[in-house]
Amino acid sequence: MEIKILHDGDELWESVTEYAKNCSWKAGPLLAKLMMTGGFSGWQSVFAAFEGQQIAGYCTITEKDFIPEVSYTPYIGFVFVGEQYRGRRLSEQMIRAALDYAKSIGFKEVYLVSREAGLYEKYGFVKIDQKKSATGEDDQIFRITV
Repeated sequence: MEIKILHDGDELWESVTEYAKNCSWKAGPLLAKLMMTGGFSGWQSVFAAFEGQQIAGYCTITEKDFIPEVSYTPYIGFVFVGEQYRGRRLSEQMIRAALDYAKSIGFKEVYLVSREAGLYEKYGFVKIDQKKSATGEDDQIFRITV
């Protein structure tokens, strides 16, 4: 499995956009729309996992998430692994790649928003806050030091 970091305009950008658009997760099309409309600029990136030529999953690192009025940055988001690739700790590999990247560009902490309990804590994230998302749902905010 290979994790690649992608920026808008990279050779694999369109294929990962198409994969997100058609994946089984309801947030996939939202990621695809952000990728198609310039939602990633500067250091903001998409990490995609590949097994050979097949896309196995993705995650992102961005300045903001969908929690209004918080000062936390950057965020890992849109963590998705295709059904046939689950159970291989692929989400952990992608998150670790994103954390390494964040550290390499000078960030000391990284955040993640989730409604899941017990999932991201096993990777070292600690719950630091709970806020209403832009859709009005209660979301947890997690932090990890890099």
